[in-house]
Amino acid sequence: MVFNWMPACAGMTVALLGAAPVSPATLERTLAPALSTTARLEALDVEPLSIETADGKVHQFHVSVARTSMEKREGLMFVESLASDRGMLFLYRPPRTVSMWMKNTPLSLDMLFVREDGYIENIAAATEPLSERHYSSEAPVGGVIELNAGTAEALGIQPGNRVMHPWFARS
Repeated sequence: MVFNWMPACAGMTVALLGAAPVSPATLERTLAPALSTTARLEALDVEPLSIETADGKVHQFHVSVARTSMEKREGLMFVESLASDRGMLFLYRPPRTVSMWMKNTPLSLDMLFVREDGYIENIAAATEPLSERHYSSEAPVGGVIELNAGTAEALGIQPGNRVMHPWFARS
């Protein structure tokens, strides 16, 4: 069911599924991230991306592309699940050392730090959900790919593998 819940909640308390009354402010703080996550991800471009492993296999993904500072800052925050062929690509020009964290991200992810030439520099595997621990590139990178945790290991993706996407072809 889709409805505009804010006008309906203004100035009153709401009981959800038999729960105790909830103030409109609490309801907004609780639901807004979840409601905005879908719209936020749908607003991003989704593009194909491939990774060629050392054995010559090419693995296909569809990634939401984070280009702006705001898109990069929000990333996959509040996203609770990803299809096995989905992920997010964060773009950086000029290349730089990148440090990321998992605050407000309930999914464990594999972070692939990709050099400007399209080769994977390093991988932070199975990151800790909801953590403020920092995961960093070991050298300047042109992008970071986030995939479901365990994807890199399951597919044999390793540092030195080639990422194929137009962003990396530009270098």
